[in-house]
Amino acid sequence: MRETILTILQMIRADVDFTNQTALVDDGVLDSMDIVALVNALEKTFKLEIDYNDAKPVNYNSVENIQALIERLSK
Repeated sequence: MRETILTILQMIRADVDFTNQTALVDDGVLDSMDIVALVNALEKTFKLEIDYNDAKPVNYNSVENIQALIERLSK
């Protein structure tokens, strides 16, 4: 799953090395438009629905947080 998330992030922002980034939102690596694109791609790829309540920046701040969100929503 981690590799899939990294692939999605690279499609959104090819100029960033996401393997070494740990504060994607806090450091301004991802902006609001990037997060919208990320949510759309995650929903399509993992066939889930990300609710408005899950649109908290902390859920998208790292690959690990994104993976935890997907795992939680997939249950």
